Amino acid sequence: MELAYQRVLLKLSGEALMGKRDFGIDNAMLLHYAEEIKSVQRMGVEVAVVIGGGNIYRGVNNENSVIERVQGDYMGMLATVINGMALQSSLESIGVYTRLISAIEMKEVAEPYIRRRAIRHLEKGRVVIFSAGTGNPYFTTDSAAALRAIEIGADVILKGTKVNGIYTSDPEQDSTAEMYDRVTFDEVIDNSLRVMDKTAFTLCQENNLPIVVFNIYEEGNLQSLLKGQQLGSVVSG
Repeated sequence: MELAYQRVLLKLSGEALMGKRDFGIDNAMLLHYAEEIKSVQRMGVEVAVVIGGGNIYRGVNNENSVIERVQGDYMGMLATVINGMALQSSLESIGVYTRLISAIEMKEVAEPYIRRRAIRHLEKGRVVIFSAGTGNPYFTTDSAAALRAIEIGADVILKGTKVNGIYTSDPEQDSTAEMYDRVTFDEVIDNSLRVMDKTAFTLCQENNLPIVVFNIYEEGNLQSLLKGQQLGSVVSG
């Protein structure tokens, strides 16, 4: 089978793991993520994953918080490790070999990030889950996704969201919003479209790394996309 992409970095929302809960991890959503990943891993796609931590800790947004920004960012990184461990367990429960890699050393639960080792895991057919962001405060999981994708030589970043792609405005608030099938990096900037944070987006633009924004909630979308079906919105040079 000819694949649209051979090596991908899948960026997943941590907040989506809440499902219909107010916080934490919804098992049904966790298994949905795992089944979607398994479906493309079995096709021969090399899959790396970066997952957020918003279902556990959303960062320090309140100026009156007693938690300083740097400390709060590290707390957010640890939340992504928890989600990474959960995703790893879910994948392995359905027969998918994985490696959990952390940018912060915690050898009891995850491997340290070593670029060549991560690439070798992918070549051996293991799903690699990158956690703890970049290991540095002031960087989001979007930035971590862009950085890791470039480092491992991914063909694309696949950003799984709850909407079908990139719209001219928020489709939940504007019924006239139209979806882009394809859009350039410059057009995203000129039209102030929300795709990723500026640091992550700039990394992708400078390294000509395409981004596909698609609906991960709909079963089978990830597999269809990698088979070459036109889904979501593609951002490219």
